Amino acid sequence: MSGAARTDSAVPPATPPVLAEVVRSGLVESRHRGSLVLLAADGSVESALGDPAVPVFPRSSNKPMQAAGVLGAGLDLTGERLALAAASHSGEIFHRDLVRKMLDEHGLTAARLQCPPDLPLDPVEAETYLAAGAVRDRVAMNCSGKHTAMLAACVRAGWPLDSYLDPGHPLQRIIRSVVEEAAGEPVAAVGTDGCGAPLLAITLTGLARAFRSFVLAAPGSAERRVADAMRAHPEYVAGTRRPDTWLMREVPGALSKMGAEAVQAVALPDGRAVAFKIEDGGGRALRPVLARALELLGVDAPVVSRIGRVPVTGGGREVGEVRVVF
Repeated sequence: MSGAARTDSAVPPATPPVLAEVVRSGLVESRHRGSLVLLAADGSVESALGDPAVPVFPRSSNKPMQAAGVLGAGLDLTGERLALAAASHSGEIFHRDLVRKMLDEHGLTAARLQCPPDLPLDPVEAETYLAAGAVRDRVAMNCSGKHTAMLAACVRAGWPLDSYLDPGHPLQRIIRSVVEEAAGEPVAAVGTDGCGAPLLAITLTGLARAFRSFVLAAPGSAERRVADAMRAHPEYVAGTRRPDTWLMREVPGALSKMGAEAVQAVALPDGRAVAFKIEDGGGRALRPVLARALELLGVDAPVVSRIGRVPVTGGGREVGEVRVVF
């Protein structure tokens, strides 16, 4: 519009830096921008890229806090059950079996779950699932463990079941308090996650602080119980073919949880932590960026290179890679 003048004085946000690029046949085909923050063992910001002070939706990276919330509501979960409460599980048979068992233990049925019917998150498992004639199901949905734990907490406390996903529900108010205390900041916005649960926005710095607080929490506290269960049973947090599982299995004391739209948070047992988000939500960039972040945290283990390797294929053969540029 010729001659039109801006009447606002807002300064456009700075463009986040490129964190990873896709190389095909020697040519950079695509680029992924994002923000990242590294915390030192004492909790100070050691380095940052982009703007980690801007609120984001951590998506499933918030699940450890949600699991601590159900403990705070009086539900006594341990071991694999507590790990599954913090999970974005792959929908493997052992995940689905434990969800059904937990429902039965608390007098619940799958019909009470308000997560949407879905296929297993893991593509290999999804193919097996479909080949067996199964259809989309709430139990197979990757958040069904979290929803089962939320419902069980409501049964334990005598709270309404039908409204357990309402942000004003007593359980969701407890979870919000856990998130704010762990992150050290107020929730910036409330949305709805893909599974239908309330989604609480915090900064990447707050997310890294939250993970750090869980690994450093006092033994026996809700936060430490969640961290210990996740680290002891990572296959229930993710699955047998997932980077979160590999990392928690092969790096002693590491706490790791991915979130949709390319969010990741990791804390090491001494308090070092990282959180990042790929701006465009491109999941293919997540693993290389995670591997580089682990290197910057000082993690020296074979699993780092395994996580970071993301080949680009053409005609069924490898013709390039997704690589980091920081």
